[in-house]
Amino acid sequence: ILEQSKHNVSTALNASKALNILSDKSKTIDLILLDLIMPGMNGMELLQKLKKDENTNHIPVIMLSALDEIDTIVECINLGAEDFLIKPVNRVLLRARLNNALEKKHLRDKELKYQKEIKKEQQKSETLLLNILPGSIAERLKDGETPIADDIDNATVLFADLKEFTTLSSEMKAQDLVMLLNNVFSVFDGLLAKYTLEKIKTIGDNYMLAGGIPEPNEKHAEHVAEMALDMLDSLPNINKETQNSMQMRIGINSGPVSAGVIGNKKFIYDLWGDTVNVASRMESFGINNHIHVSESTYQIIKELYEFEKLKKLDIPGKGKMQTYLLEGRI
Repeated sequence: ILEQSKHNVSTALNASKALNILSDKSKTIDLILLDLIMPGMNGMELLQKLKKDENTNHIPVIMLSALDEIDTIVECINLGAEDFLIKPVNRVLLRARLNNALEKKHLRDKELKYQKEIKKEQQKSETLLLNILPGSIAERLKDGETPIADDIDNATVLFADLKEFTTLSSEMKAQDLVMLLNNVFSVFDGLLAKYTLEKIKTIGDNYMLAGGIPEPNEKHAEHVAEMALDMLDSLPNINKETQNSMQMRIGINSGPVSAGVIGNKKFIYDLWGDTVNVASRMESFGINNHIHVSESTYQIIKELYEFEKLKKLDIPGKGKMQTYLLEGRI
């Protein structure tokens, strides 16, 4: 009957041969007609096995039996059978049940395909979100928390500025300029993971990062100092690869900050407060290819690194400030 209806049919005389057919990856099985009474493993046992296997549990099964017993029918349906036919099989009834089962499977397959596509798009969105926000902040945003704003007692903020970049930007094409910045900042991005730091943002040729946010980290100042040293060490190689002679100023400051997410659409995770402003001043009043450190950062890591004490600087909005140059690890 099935072949006359132009279906491709595979037959098996027992459960073992049926399982061999189902394990053949070259064949796609859309429906199983399963006798209750078979040699060896009976139909109900095979049905249970099929429904426990993730490779076969999606295939609809129509049970066949000469036993006209309601208890047997109910048990097969409870075990996951799609339908039940009494032998001898009625041709018209078989075709009707068959078409119904295949239609249901077709709809289920389409639903599974859509679910996979939705999951794929969700993963893309989550990856994009994690490229914009720290992981814990992204989770809070997905959970519906808004606004996101935190007061962080101890953090260290770093600003790095590429010197000579303004001159380069007037001499280079836009695409070459973007590629150069991408090469530089990609190296810095790669260093972040070593020290569990967060990149906050880039503003033109300025790179901002922080330690101790959004999760507390006792070694926030030390990790930022190590990052700064690595950034300076990487610059000669970057210049060699890009055939440039860029220099860099780095400023670091430690203290309390406010952190949160700004915006509803093109949102960013950002930091505010006096600690951030002073870190920016450390970079602005720094020296090319040196790491300019505030008094507060110096006090945290002075036992770990060598410093050069500078003359007090008159910082706009802050007055006289004692600052240092971080030279390297002791």
